[in-house]
Amino acid sequence: MEFKHFSHPHSLGIYQAIQLSNEHICSGCESIISGSAYGCWDCKFFLHEQCGNANRAMQHQSHPMHHLTLIPSATYSTGNFFCNACGDTGSAFSFCCPLCEFDLHVPCAFLPETVIHQAHVHSLSLGYALPPGQYYELSSYVCDICQKQLDKKRFWSYNCFACNFHAHTSCATAKPEPYSAAQNNKEESQNQPEQTEIEDPVLRTQLELQRLQLEIQMAQELANMMSSFNLSSLV
Repeated sequence: MEFKHFSHPHSLGIYQAIQLSNEHICSGCESIISGSAYGCWDCKFFLHEQCGNANRAMQHQSHPMHHLTLIPSATYSTGNFFCNACGDTGSAFSFCCPLCEFDLHVPCAFLPETVIHQAHVHSLSLGYALPPGQYYELSSYVCDICQKQLDKKRFWSYNCFACNFHAHTSCATAKPEPYSAAQNNKEESQNQPEQTEIEDPVLRTQLELQRLQLEIQMAQELANMMSSFNLSSLV
């Protein structure tokens, strides 16, 4: 079975990941091929399924003024584009608004609205810019997963505003490294004393009440913040 793509003159075959090695790079997103892919062996041209099946145009809520067009290579004089989602550069596929010089990597354009990450107890919501306001301006924005600086003014992030938890999109969507059986047994043995300490039903109830009170307090603070933000936007 063959596949035709507008970015390549030859027909592309469909290959499974087992046929490809780590040296094969997607010509769309410039990352290592994973999963099944479309490819032209003669030209060493490969596309992830997501890149190969992406629509030629899309409307994205991060840029509601104009639709975005999928282009096979950067049209700027530098030969590269700057992704407005993650801040990294690229030279291959992008969803582009040439009027605004707005570009997105294909994977960034399809980031999910919410994700679950083991580093936080709540789901994280995708934000295109962190909201302004005195409450958050006082905070130093650092990714709570990698502990590196997070540019809240320009790039996207995943957030739990109730807990003031923020993360780079790349950190929040990265697959966790698998644990070995030895590591898992070691962690279980380390955590066992903590588990036995809260077996007291009275203590467990007290801890649960404290957790609920903290969640209510954070929800009230978030509501106050949003109320003050809405009022200030009307002035």
